[in-house]
Amino acid sequence: MIISDIISLDRTKCAVECQSKKRILEIISEIAVKQNPSLDQVDVLNSLLSREKMGSTGIGNGIAIPHGRISGIDNVMAIIVTSDSGIDFDAIDNRPVDIFFAILVPKEQAEKHLASLAAIARKLGNKDIVKAIRSAENKNQIIAALA
Repeated sequence: MIISDIISLDRTKCAVECQSKKRILEIISEIAVKQNPSLDQVDVLNSLLSREKMGSTGIGNGIAIPHGRISGIDNVMAIIVTSDSGIDFDAIDNRPVDIFFAILVPKEQAEKHLASLAAIARKLGNKDIVKAIRSAENKNQIIAALA
């Protein structure tokens, strides 16, 4: 999977003000629905929340990869949000999270789900990329860091 195939400026937000796990997931679901009006925001949010109930998607180093399977989409969709301050996200290292790389996957495409998660984890394992995302002042710089 090539990351640039699933990201877009329209689904990227830089330095949002947010203080809670639920609110950042609401923001992510709002962005998804704004870019794909056929989706139901409650369904998107519930999918992300359900996954979080199984265990935090906070992978450490201030990064989370919230994800869910969604009916009504044909391709993997990524939403990237950075927060102006870290959010308690129950991450594996107990550190606050400020980079959220969410993915929504068509409900019937389990293989793409796993491939997407692996590709994103590899990309975000690069310290230079993470540093560039954190220092980004706008969504263009976030996308450029991931290119």
